[in-house]
Amino acid sequence: MSLAVASVGEIIWVIGVIAWYVIRYPFERRARRVRIVAGGRSRSDTVGLASALFGLAILPAFYVATGIPGAADHPASAWAVALGTIIFCCALWIFRISHKELGRNWSITLEIRERHELVCAGPYALVRHPMYTSFLLMGLGQIFLLSNWVAGISGLIGFAVLFLLRVDKEERMMLENFGSQYRAYMEKTKRIVPYLY
Repeated sequence: MSLAVASVGEIIWVIGVIAWYVIRYPFERRARRVRIVAGGRSRSDTVGLASALFGLAILPAFYVATGIPGAADHPASAWAVALGTIIFCCALWIFRISHKELGRNWSITLEIRERHELVCAGPYALVRHPMYTSFLLMGLGQIFLLSNWVAGISGLIGFAVLFLLRVDKEERMMLENFGSQYRAYMEKTKRIVPYLY
């Protein structure tokens, strides 16, 4: 029974990662057509993105495909897979509406686009970085979906590295570009968890 539940969790995780890519792809294509006026990829930005990719996709995909490291496996439970599914679905929903709200302003790296606007609607009315919120939720969902301590926790570690390397730089860039408008926005919102942080 536990093995079957573990397999269901792995299948849901794979479907979730595919859905993540399907959501992002059209926005990534559109973003290439909008001119960048400031910012760009730095070494720390590359490290952060690589850490998130490794923790949220590469390492868990390796585990799902090979079962390695099997020594870190733990018994799967139906309640954990159900909870992980709900959390991962919430992550994908936030990820989708964040992209939709940003529209042409979205960028994979820390960049200001031509005619960049400060977005304060939708999920941005509650938190300044809802895309990071979605990564946090993906990492939490991964813990419950994959019955392996290493593959499960790797998503949260990858997210944490990305967040810690980028969020301060991102906010400085927004302050430089939008000044008092962004400062006022910062006073009304939290970073990634509504009403808390």
